This record gives sequence, structure tokens and C-alpha cells, in this order.
Amino acid sequence: MFTGIIQAVGRIAQIESGEQDIRLRIETGKLPLADVSLGDSIASSGVCLTVTELPGDGFWADVSPETLSLTTLGTKGVGDVVNLETSLTLSTPLGGHLVSGHVDGVGRIESVTEDARFWRVRVAAPEKLARYIAMKGSICVDGTSLTVNQVEGASFELTIIPQTWEETVFSEYQTGSPVNLEVDVIARYLERLMQFDQPLAE
Repeated sequence: MFTGIIQAVGRIAQIESGEQDIRLRIETGKLPLADVSLGDSIASSGVCLTVTELPGDGFWADVSPETLSLTTLGTKGVGDVVNLETSLTLSTPLGGHLVSGHVDGVGRIESVTEDARFWRVRVAAPEKLARYIAMKGSICVDGTSLTVNQVEGASFELTIIPQTWEETVFSEYQTGSPVNLEVDVIARYLERLMQFDQPLAE
């Protein structure tokens, strides 16, 4: 689990291609790795990846065919930047919201508009995710926990503060940029519960 509070911006340093999968080496910049061990999880632009090697300046991870088909990692190249967050511990402040690192779909940036010291970012989500996105609700965009300001159909708008703009990959976005989306897990559980009439105990 993660919080959606980005700790560092990393960079893809190396890609090794298999028949259907890839291995990534990600340089982690200022991300603290002192407490990271082999087998630990690091969210990379919202995708939960398992650390397989620790070369010192970052980590290696295997990316399965399914992950490549369901996220933006399959479109990344050497030099591309990614948001990074180490996994949640019992002592970690929950500054964002509970994030699983399991991407629900890939959205597209519709527009990025500067507004005084802030930026308004409009995102088009897949139609299947529209019902989970609510005004003033939480959503995770490339691993970043954000509040939805407006919703229109399957599109939603975010307000990005200077801190988030400077410390995440948001400043890299252009119209058409693909982004990983993870909806609030509470919305998913609520939908599932509403499918049943039988209470747990009578």
C-alpha cells in the first residue's frame, strides 16, 4: 500500500526487453533507499513494482506483460521520468489516501492551464472508470494522490499547487500525455456492497 504522496522523481536509466516482458532500471534521485530491501515494493508512476536488484543509485524491477498492457510503462523510454514512492509502513503519515499501486486504467491529459500560481489539469478517463470519480473525491494520477475539483462525464479537473508541480512529473505533461489512474478503493468496495441485500449479521 501507498499514500500517493510522491517522495522523488526518478528516471528510467535502462530497459531490457524480453519476449513479452521487460526489466527496468530506475534511477531514484533523492528517494531514500537505506531501508529498501530486495522484494520490497516501490510505486513508479502509480504502478507497484517489486525491487529485484539494488545497484546503489536506484533499483531494477521486472514488468509483466499484463502490467505493460494495462499501464503506461510499456510506452516509456530511457530518460523518461516517473513518480516514486516507497511502500506505506505503520509509522508513515497518511497524507494522501490509501493507494494500492494497481492501475485501473490509462487516461489522457486534455489540457494544462496556468492559473495564477496554480495549474488546472483536465484528464479524460476511460468510460468504465467514470462512475468512480466524484467531485471532491480522491483519485491517484501517476501515483499522486489528488482531489477532484470538477467532473464532466468521464473527464475531470484537478488543481495542482506549486509544490506538487515542482516535486512530481506534472510539469512534464502535455495535451495527449497518457497517465495511470487508480480510483479510490472505497468507491470500489461501496459498489460491491450495494450488489448484495444480505447483511453480515442479523
